[in-house]
Amino acid sequence: MTAGFRIFERRRKVSAQEVTDFAAIPVANISDSMSRMTAAGTRLRPLHRGGKLAGAAITVKSRPGDNLMVHKALDMAEPGDIVVVDAGGDLSNAIIGELMVAHAIQRQLGGIVINGAVRDLDAIAAGSFPVFAAGVTHRGPYKDGPGEINVPIAIDGMVIRPGDLMVGDSDGLLCVPFEDLAEVYAAAKAKNDAEAGQMAAIAAGRNDRGWVDAALRKLNCELAGAGRGHG
Repeated sequence: MTAGFRIFERRRKVSAQEVTDFAAIPVANISDSMSRMTAAGTRLRPLHRGGKLAGAAITVKSRPGDNLMVHKALDMAEPGDIVVVDAGGDLSNAIIGELMVAHAIQRQLGGIVINGAVRDLDAIAAGSFPVFAAGVTHRGPYKDGPGEINVPIAIDGMVIRPGDLMVGDSDGLLCVPFEDLAEVYAAAKAKNDAEAGQMAAIAAGRNDRGWVDAALRKLNCELAGAGRGHG
């Protein structure tokens, strides 16, 4: 096989139940449960009308401005999969547009992530099919390769491997490694449940704010005269 121009099989993927479980939790709470150390960068934003992205990753490493391997990945992907493309973050040429999104919808995929640009924004923005990208341009792609499918990729330091879980909402994108799914889900669900209780307490006017002064005292902040003006 030629390094840099090859296609691998995906040997594992998250289950449909795991996708459903994680989809019910905000990305921010999942991120907090991963020590707030993982992110795909602030440039990758949702461009669709709204709705959660969640599914197993099929990864693509493409040459900036070229989408030949992305076309192949769309044909290989299974229903519910997320096609995640590292196109180097280059915004000179669009990697996907309306036609490729329509093909992905017809194949019942779960979404597309492009570390690069897209085009046909009006059509993407009018739909609910999840599309995250770094930017928009009218200039189309080339179809010459090279590229790789189902290899580890990284977007702003976030490593994504084939079969890992991808989740995304209005706050951004997150990859949960396959081997960490059970641990992260347990922590994220516990945090989500705790926040639901806190929201109920806020609505009822009984939210305990004592932790603020406790934290300040622990950090040796002087609280003398707190709540009064300087005079």
